[in-house]
Amino acid sequence: MGSKYSKATNSINDALNSSYRVPFESFRVPFVDLQEATNNFDEKFHIGLGGFGKVYRGVLRDGTKVALKRYTPESNQGLQEFQTEIEILSFCSHPHLVSLIGYCDERNEMILVYDYMENGNLRSHLYGSDLPSMSWEQRLEICIGAARGLHYLHTSAVIHRDVKSINILLDENFVAKITDFGLSKKRTELDQTHLSTLVQGTLGYLDPEYFNRGQLTEKTDVYSFGVVLFEVLCARPAIVQTPSRGMISLAKWVVESQKKGQLEQIIDPNIVAEIRPESLRIFGETAVKCLALSGEDRPSMGDVLWKLEYALRLQESVIQDDPDCKSMISVI
Repeated sequence: MGSKYSKATNSINDALNSSYRVPFESFRVPFVDLQEATNNFDEKFHIGLGGFGKVYRGVLRDGTKVALKRYTPESNQGLQEFQTEIEILSFCSHPHLVSLIGYCDERNEMILVYDYMENGNLRSHLYGSDLPSMSWEQRLEICIGAARGLHYLHTSAVIHRDVKSINILLDENFVAKITDFGLSKKRTELDQTHLSTLVQGTLGYLDPEYFNRGQLTEKTDVYSFGVVLFEVLCARPAIVQTPSRGMISLAKWVVESQKKGQLEQIIDPNIVAEIRPESLRIFGETAVKCLALSGEDRPSMGDVLWKLEYALRLQESVIQDDPDCKSMISVI
């Protein structure tokens, strides 16, 4: 997280919240520099809108391409999410997490500054845009990258709480980076308070057990990631329009299709012919297990990661004509 804007700080902004203390060294970026980077937040630099506010692209004086999330009063998020994002990314650093370059809290502004991801979010490459379709191997590699990022978070005692395809960004080499940590919780918070949390998340990705009981665990992220896996396989949104039943969740639809042995019928037609049966089986079984109604029945993110890597090896034909491997496939 190096930058000429680097500056050690002990507080986030006394005018915003005199009680909050940033627990690690963090970076402040002057507001005037962000105005310059975006031509005073010109609308032609506007690239998205999230729960926190508008997202802009820009270029800092040193040539660094950045994405800026600027708080808007109409947002359903605010100071708490701003603080959480800074705190999480101050101590979490991983190749599959987006990097926080800095933040700005001048003039009652709340702006987060990240490395710019050239290829946008995963969802835009699956449906709802005219971007070219990705191969099955490329999709598997992206899923593996995202799983590595989530596994790192879980081993760092962090629960993301809003895993979805729009929160998986892709850099210039299509390397997956998890983003948007405003709703995240640290495991230590939950262990110390022994309290259930206010249910937050996104419709279609929300763990039903968490929704019903308000008890947050790492398995909440696993459920949401299972939905993402089927978005990747089927190129369909988390809430889908079905021919016979109208609007239902993708999770419910794919689980029913898997039970009926009809999963192949709802796969993205752009990739259905290139997926090896063994790779599809491991991927499908793993994704369905992520969607188990009980968190205890879901795999850990580490287990999910292993199975996805195995599905990729099967797709790449690294494992072939080996009787031991064939025997292993038959019992998984």
